[in-house]
Amino acid sequence: MIKVNIYELGEIEDNFLDFAVIFTRYKNKNVYVRHKERTTFEIPGGHRELNETIEACAKRELEEETGAKKYTIVAKFIYGVEKNRKEDFGQVFLAEVEEFDTQLTHEIEEVMCLKGEPEEYTYPLIQPVILTEMLKRNK
Repeated sequence: MIKVNIYELGEIEDNFLDFAVIFTRYKNKNVYVRHKERTTFEIPGGHRELNETIEACAKRELEEETGAKKYTIVAKFIYGVEKNRKEDFGQVFLAEVEEFDTQLTHEIEEVMCLKGEPEEYTYPLIQPVILTEMLKRNK
């Protein structure tokens, strides 16, 4: 069983942040992506690379996964996923996209913009918690 915890920015040291998740909006819709090897959708994001800042990771993943070309992005909070007495951490960002590139060049097969949520998440125990927290903070 896993547990998702929410933390404020700065509460977890930067060097412990392994993931960036980018809650993405376009024309008042939520942006979700589908990996080429999956049938489910997810919030854009991914692993931080060696010597990469967490913000640079968020921008890279946003551009790679959605094709975002013109956007604003801001850090919102940190999440932790506890499993088997170990907790991994990621930072959640909010991006407002103004313009997308029409060609996806990485592992993403499809980008979908919805008023709500997808029918099925790739990470159903994590992503709804992140979405709920983001909505609470952006009322």
